[in-house]
Amino acid sequence: MYLRATNISMYVIQYLDKIISIMKKILFSIVLISISTSVAFQSNAQTRKNDNCDPFDAVVNNHDQIFQSSGIPSAIELVLKYCRAVDPNFYKLQNEWQNKTDGSFHDFDNKKLYGITFTQKFKLPRDANFPIDSIFRTIEKELRVGKKVIIALQLETGWPIFVVHKQTPNGEFVSYSKLGSHTLIIRNTKEIVKRSNGTEIMTYSIRP
Repeated sequence: MYLRATNISMYVIQYLDKIISIMKKILFSIVLISISTSVAFQSNAQTRKNDNCDPFDAVVNNHDQIFQSSGIPSAIELVLKYCRAVDPNFYKLQNEWQNKTDGSFHDFDNKKLYGITFTQKFKLPRDANFPIDSIFRTIEKELRVGKKVIIALQLETGWPIFVVHKQTPNGEFVSYSKLGSHTLIIRNTKEIVKRSNGTEIMTYSIRP
């Protein structure tokens, strides 16, 4: 009776060992499939990222605002670099401006720089009579022809200078700025302009 029970126990142990071995193989296969799927997904995502690379994003990523108060010349330099009027290491305007605190868009109004003429627009009182719809139409018109628009946006820290980059499907404007080497992105530009009862912008024209 004792020998028979022992034989049954050994049989059960061998059977369990086989099941455990099979389960390990199945688990290993699942892990391999998961890893392969993850790598393939990441590879496809990286490919899509490279395919959709925006030239302006590259310009912004490689640009710095090198002085705390040089937002205006920094934005001008961004546009010049986007238009390939200057090289990526161009910082002449900021170096001349440095931390000037009494400057404005007027400093570059109707000024031609490296073949590009900048124009200040909507220098008007910011009140209930400000033509909000008109400034938005002006920005949309510039964006449609592949241009950017320099804009002042009222934030908690003051009136930093941004460059309107694009319009989203829902109609909002996406604007970029720099703080040192850090990129600032505003995705509710219209909302901010409305809240401040308007703002000033700068457009530009390219002539031979």
